[in-house]
Amino acid sequence: MDRLCCFKPGWSQSPGHSSSNVGKGKSYQGNIRVSYGYSLVKGKANHPMEDFHVAKFVHVKGQELGLFAVFDGHLGDSVAAYLQKHLFANILKEEEFWTHPDRAISKAYDKTDKAILSHSPDLGRGGSTAVTAILINGTKLWIANVGDSRGVVAKGDVPRVNGQLAVSRAFGDKSLKSHLRSDPDVTVQDIYSDTELLILASDGLWKVMNNQEAVDLAIKINDPQAAAKQLTAEALDRDSKDDIACVVIRFKA
Repeated sequence: MDRLCCFKPGWSQSPGHSSSNVGKGKSYQGNIRVSYGYSLVKGKANHPMEDFHVAKFVHVKGQELGLFAVFDGHLGDSVAAYLQKHLFANILKEEEFWTHPDRAISKAYDKTDKAILSHSPDLGRGGSTAVTAILINGTKLWIANVGDSRGVVAKGDVPRVNGQLAVSRAFGDKSLKSHLRSDPDVTVQDIYSDTELLILASDGLWKVMNNQEAVDLAIKINDPQAAAKQLTAEALDRDSKDDIACVVIRFKA
């Protein structure tokens, strides 16, 4: 049932500073085809690109996982780059991941934040938001969020999950840690035939577009990479000045 029939890995943004970044990938799991695309665009601010992403499929202990994330750095890109490299690895190291994914995700978020704070002289004074999604064998989707990035699941054209949290949560930001927390809001969704898509994006998108507008635009475009590019283009047309990172995951029975 969960045998992998087709696999095309995506590639993740390296800590470079390209102004635009797009890609795509897909996997077949039983009767469900999962495809993804992403688009990252540097904003108008006079600093290097601070948005990073992960979008890929991996095999762990005979299971297939789809790993997707958007990290929105602030006061530098070092914390977001660190999260891109380490956060999913830390989640999958947790012994409870296969029995209690919610606990494993929360523990890994906390441990990763502590590691960032302990490396603060190297990582600088900044921080990062994070919205992550882990798809287990195409059937269970675990979404976690810290900060003002957002994840939205559409079922039958209707946004069902809004992963937005107040900006009182973030990784890093050592000088503000007495006012900030890194514990994530964790939500699980079963993937059924009416599950259409998941959008993960930084606030460069959400500052100028609400959940329904994003879903209405993306749902019309079958190719998730084209959908992600259209969402970032629409955000630019609406005069978003921030960096924009967008990942669109499509589910098709």
